[in-house]
Amino acid sequence: MLDDLDRALIHALHIDGRAPFSRIAVALGVSAQTVARRYRRLRTEASLRVVGLADPHQAGQTQWIVRLTAAASSAQDLAHALVRRPDTSWVKLASGGTEIVSIIHTPTDAANSLLLRDIPRTGNITAVSAHLLLHTYLGGPTNWRRSADTLDERQQRVLREHEADDRPYVPVPRQLSERDCELLVALQRDGRATHAELAQATGWSPVTVARRLADLRAGGAIFYDVEVDAGHFGANTRALLWMSVSPAHQEHVATTLADHDELAFVAATTGPTNLVAQALCRDPADLHRYLARRLGSLDAIRTLETSPVLRNLKAASPITTDLSRTRRSASPTRTWM
Repeated sequence: MLDDLDRALIHALHIDGRAPFSRIAVALGVSAQTVARRYRRLRTEASLRVVGLADPHQAGQTQWIVRLTAAASSAQDLAHALVRRPDTSWVKLASGGTEIVSIIHTPTDAANSLLLRDIPRTGNITAVSAHLLLHTYLGGPTNWRRSADTLDERQQRVLREHEADDRPYVPVPRQLSERDCELLVALQRDGRATHAELAQATGWSPVTVARRLADLRAGGAIFYDVEVDAGHFGANTRALLWMSVSPAHQEHVATTLADHDELAFVAATTGPTNLVAQALCRDPADLHRYLARRLGSLDAIRTLETSPVLRNLKAASPITTDLSRTRRSASPTRTWM
């Protein structure tokens, strides 16, 4: 389990994933060396990772939640094949290890080869369903509450204060362009890469990198995600919840669920189940209490399917930096699953 300083550091990174250790240290009341040391330890022991991600809408991307059922003998190989693809994130083994759930990222104006060609050619797949992600109520830039509940208002204010920028304002595009592609790829590998490292990846100067990052973040085109093993927060039972809700009540149910501490992701989708969520609970009994008492009190939920998540093989970023570590890890939180 994490101690108070670990949790405070993770909360700080949720607020500003690129905040200098010196600023985090001021907010936490410790030295910058202590913050750096804890950060390195959490990266090693808790699978902590900060990644920079694009807002799908501004990047012209559509997200599909794909559910695959495969023969037990081939499910893990298929899942790892999905992990290696650059257009996937959140690859999970669920429901006893024969179901694979993944997010597929496609250009909004183009068909996706995985959906239309690659899947039908794989003979060991016994069922496929694809759900277009229509709207995210909890996830993306919004944190799972139990991983961001440590800092008080004063500490949060310190992290949100940036040095005054007295350079002349020059209007620049705040949406992702083709020139930003290399910058985004580098941020997907490491959202805390230095300006010098990002300059090397893009061919820009460090000053240009700093200004472009500030502009893109101010325009909401990118955000910084924090991945960390949810088991360190006591969440050892994870499940995907597929719900069918009448259209007249969908908005009310979704916004209600987005306030539940047990959930890390809530979204509206297409398909016979039009809401999907991920629950992070202490144990099976805790999950049962949540389903029976909190979800059970929402009469507008007509049907509910619960899929236990066994392993998380790929997290928020399409870039996998260490597949062997990813295979060993439990289920990192954030973004949506």
